[in-house]
Amino acid sequence: MTAVEEKRARLITGPGMLLVWFYGVMVVGAVSRSVYQIATDFGRAPLAYSLSAVAGVVYGFITYTLIRGGERARRAALVCCAAELAGVLVVGTWTLADPSAFPDATVWSDYGMGYVFIPVLLPLSAMYWLRRSRTAVTP
Repeated sequence: MTAVEEKRARLITGPGMLLVWFYGVMVVGAVSRSVYQIATDFGRAPLAYSLSAVAGVVYGFITYTLIRGGERARRAALVCCAAELAGVLVVGTWTLADPSAFPDATVWSDYGMGYVFIPVLLPLSAMYWLRRSRTAVTP
């Protein structure tokens, strides 16, 4: 193994640091919201509250991989961002098509409208950054 291979490529330089900040905020928002809702009124909207908890876990994993750095972490973050985007699109469409399935909003409801559409914009931005960082990192 060469010294270049041993040293992890940093993913949190420049725009990557902004992504970590946004994902960190989303972790706090999604996890705290879901923990409160699950603890106080889970029977009201179990699907919505569970999806918010899943969103928080996904945000946390992406944050971790961005901070960890390296090619393997970059690929894992890219896969998770694609899954996150798919989740936002599926849940966003579902909440519009069948509002009765969601008596209360999730983080991804209406494509993240309750979070100023950050849930739909964040994975797009992150995937762009992660694809761009691959070319910058690869020798």
